[in-house]
Amino acid sequence: MAKFGKWIAGGLGWVLLGPIGGIIGFAIGSLLDTSEAITYPGQTGRNNFIVSLLVLVAEVMKADGKVLKVELDYVKRYFLKNFGEAAASDALILLRDILKKNVPLRDVCFQIRDNMDYPSRLQLLHLLFGIANADGVFHPKEVNVITNIAGWLGISSADFESVKSMFFNDIDASYRVLEIDRNATVDQIKKAYRNMALKHHPDKVNYLGEDIRKSAEEKFQKVNEAYEKIKKERNFI
Repeated sequence: MAKFGKWIAGGLGWVLLGPIGGIIGFAIGSLLDTSEAITYPGQTGRNNFIVSLLVLVAEVMKADGKVLKVELDYVKRYFLKNFGEAAASDALILLRDILKKNVPLRDVCFQIRDNMDYPSRLQLLHLLFGIANADGVFHPKEVNVITNIAGWLGISSADFESVKSMFFNDIDASYRVLEIDRNATVDQIKKAYRNMALKHHPDKVNYLGEDIRKSAEEKFQKVNEAYEKIKKERNFI
């Protein structure tokens, strides 16, 4: 548990100053250890990002009225893959406690919106859809919660549909990923691809750490895959 407290203390920063702090305060107690660099208000650090993700993930997991062991196992595997064993172990401890809390979701999202830049919020959205799709199916209640989260995070409807469409394989989804319709010209398609590749480039979240940057590469790859599918369908280079 000492390691868990150190991980939390290393980067809560602005998280402690709003509703998120009230949610996780009980999990900190005497575990605080300031031997790591503190993230100060107004900055989004790696641990700020992860704690915010966990609070939102808990709400998505509870959306259908039940939290299954398979969902917890998926989140653990997800964190193992993207953030490493130490972070996965600590995150699961915190997640289990957050799941017991009644979260003021709207206020939490407003806090995240006010303290986190847009590329990082897009990355949060992509991770939420990934977890919701753990069983290969988007439950309507989960999608409804994610829709509310996206709106409160200030994410545009076009970007919401783009990120959501990254989890579908049909050609129509590929057009939605690039935020264009099927009547777009080749020049419009190429321009849209350049814009989306820039918007979702992993370097946009590079400051959050290599592990989060690595997880962002999946989103970037989805943009490339969508473009390649459209090029193949429309037969252009």
